[in-house]
Amino acid sequence: MDEHVMRLYARTGEVFVGGSGATLVDEKGNEFLDFLGGIAVSALGHGHPRLIEELRDQTGRLVHTSNLFRHPYTEDVAQRIARLTGLANVFFANSGTEANEAALKLARVHHHRRGELERTGFVALEGSFHGRTMGSLSVTHTAKYRTPFEPLVPGVCFVAPEDIATLEQALEPRRTAALILEPIQGESGVRNLSPEFLRAARDICTRTGTVLIHDEVQAGCGRTGTFLSADAADVKPDVVTLAKPIAAGLPMGVMVASAPFAETLQPGDHGTTFGGGPFVLRAARVFLDELEHGGLQQAAAQRGEQLQAGLLQLCGDFEIALEPRGRGLMAGLRLSVDVKDVQRRLFAAGLITTTAGADVLRLLPPYVVTAAQVDRGMSLIASVLKELSPR
Repeated sequence: MDEHVMRLYARTGEVFVGGSGATLVDEKGNEFLDFLGGIAVSALGHGHPRLIEELRDQTGRLVHTSNLFRHPYTEDVAQRIARLTGLANVFFANSGTEANEAALKLARVHHHRRGELERTGFVALEGSFHGRTMGSLSVTHTAKYRTPFEPLVPGVCFVAPEDIATLEQALEPRRTAALILEPIQGESGVRNLSPEFLRAARDICTRTGTVLIHDEVQAGCGRTGTFLSADAADVKPDVVTLAKPIAAGLPMGVMVASAPFAETLQPGDHGTTFGGGPFVLRAARVFLDELEHGGLQQAAAQRGEQLQAGLLQLCGDFEIALEPRGRGLMAGLRLSVDVKDVQRRLFAAGLITTTAGADVLRLLPPYVVTAAQVDRGMSLIASVLKELSPR
């Protein structure tokens, strides 16, 4: 199995061949409740009728043109994203790490064009994960991701989340190009940054002329109940990056910049061969239509509240369940037992999850998950926690 595929993933032996909504089906006909969603990607779930119909139609029309030409969906999708984020202009990429790469480049070019040639450094947070390309990896904190590929991009320093005093010292007006942060840190344990810290970061960046980049690749696009998770803190970054759910399963990333930065990158400064093609943007248009006009945002918010309430209940019922994490449908449960063992037991029981950090069970259901399915997921987790609890 996978004889000629590089073994970069610890795959299970399961082979999935179909699905519907928040359910996946393997080649033997076994059904699994999907609380992974392709790692926060499958917002419309599996087998979404409208998505299938529109992508079949687009395949018969036009798949790729290159960015040398326009197609019918470019400005439509860009305008919607600008409106939903409250920012100005977008750059379409193929993934979250590419969107972050573009954001880091934009920050450096911004200062370069102002004659601030020494403002090349970046500040990121401890526990951060921003991707696996060399630039994005340079602002990713966890050593296991970084060490094999060093030396990385120089001039990066890391600050502990919530440490406002140290952050202020780190953002040097003459040397720092940008601060990049995730309003909810995903990979390191589904950890929320407080509204107070987000507001302080915004204030310090404004005062020091530092570009503020929010990485909402995992938390954005309505997963937490608002289009951007930082909307709950009433904070607007200079640049935000999006990806995972925005094209409902197709590879797409977006860098969105506020008006003062909209013209920073000029023709030839940056680019992409595949980003923003008609096939993927038609999928994005379906997702955004469903989110805004099909009730998907309201459903995701309701199911997110239900999920968070369920996790809080589990913490009250089981001593080994220590803390609910995250917001909305970006959720985590910190445990005092082996989280990998919990994940394996849940998979055997028919619930697909993942982990984050050393001790957090991570839950990222599709936005189309039903109330009954959330209850079912909580019931399966409760059964496993009961098995592992001291007698």
